[in-house]
Amino acid sequence: METTPQHPTPVTIVGAGLGGLVLARVLHVHGVPATVYEADASPEARTQGGQLDIHVQDGQAALAAAGLTEEFRAIIHEGAEAVRALDPQARPLYEEADDGTADRPEVLRGDLRRILLDSLPAGTVRWGHKVTGVHRLDGGRHELSFADGSTVTTGLLVGADGAWSKIRPLLSDAVPVYTGTTFVETYLYDVDARHPATAKAVGRGTMFALTPGKGIAAHREAGDVLHTYVQLVRPAAWFDAVDFTDAASATATVAAEFEGWAPELTALITGGESAPVARPIHSLPEGHRWERVPGVTLLGDAAHLMPPSGDGANLAMFDGAELARAIVAHPGDVEGALTAYEAALFPRSDAFYRDAHEVLDLCLGERAPYGLIEMFTAGDGAEA
Repeated sequence: METTPQHPTPVTIVGAGLGGLVLARVLHVHGVPATVYEADASPEARTQGGQLDIHVQDGQAALAAAGLTEEFRAIIHEGAEAVRALDPQARPLYEEADDGTADRPEVLRGDLRRILLDSLPAGTVRWGHKVTGVHRLDGGRHELSFADGSTVTTGLLVGADGAWSKIRPLLSDAVPVYTGTTFVETYLYDVDARHPATAKAVGRGTMFALTPGKGIAAHREAGDVLHTYVQLVRPAAWFDAVDFTDAASATATVAAEFEGWAPELTALITGGESAPVARPIHSLPEGHRWERVPGVTLLGDAAHLMPPSGDGANLAMFDGAELARAIVAHPGDVEGALTAYEAALFPRSDAFYRDAHEVLDLCLGERAPYGLIEMFTAGDGAEA
């Protein structure tokens, strides 16, 4: 009779984002204990961002490894794969309907996180545990210190804690660098009744209105919501001078950059009830990697932060699933597992990094919007 291999080293994950949760879930499926430490006080402590297109080869593969394909299908926003590209006067340049044959279904990040959280045993995620320090011990072990004064020691530490990872400095001196582009996030609600012209301009899925150096991208989300990312290539100092605590003033400043654009497009900036939020786009250096450090690794943005291109969440989930597989395949051999995982992680990340920077250039560089439209007609697609 075969016995199940034992996994004496519990896995400690910092960060309850999609990548960290997929890692914990796939490990749980294989009977490997893991604990996730998250700074947020609860799952509802903050909003979880907008809509994501989940790709067959990575995001959907990761959810399949997690045994959550059925739950994933239940949260798909049907019809949301439609794409429109407009000029600044809202004239169509490109349009593709969602005919049900595309393979990148859209879901809300919050819904995806919820099904992952619901799939984990109670107590797997320790909320309200903000990491304040990490100390290397002998034998590949590490001690985490938290803001509440508690500590924990682990033999396998995973940094799944995003762009400003507290775990990354154990492995790398790299820090995120501002790309020169900031997205300003806005929302419109009850759009068909309250903003019909804008709702029509956006359509049923994603709308891009892009020019060199600036643009507007909007997604129609479930619940009659338009979620917009106003994209501006400007120095960080330009945004530092905008008082985003004064919603009216910030809105007026951003809207002024689109003077002369069609009102149904500028309404995506000016028509919202909530304050605009600036999201500076940062990136780690190209080819970011590290030498093997015993007992610790990274996944997702902590490992390969890059501009948004529709791949970030998918890659984070795939990283989590692949790391879990490596741990399962190397019972009792942490270094063997991390070596195998990183050997695939680095080249995979490099390829997507180049694609992400290319997509940002297609959206806002000299060829905008026609470079992006050419990419669409070639059958690729992207998410801003």
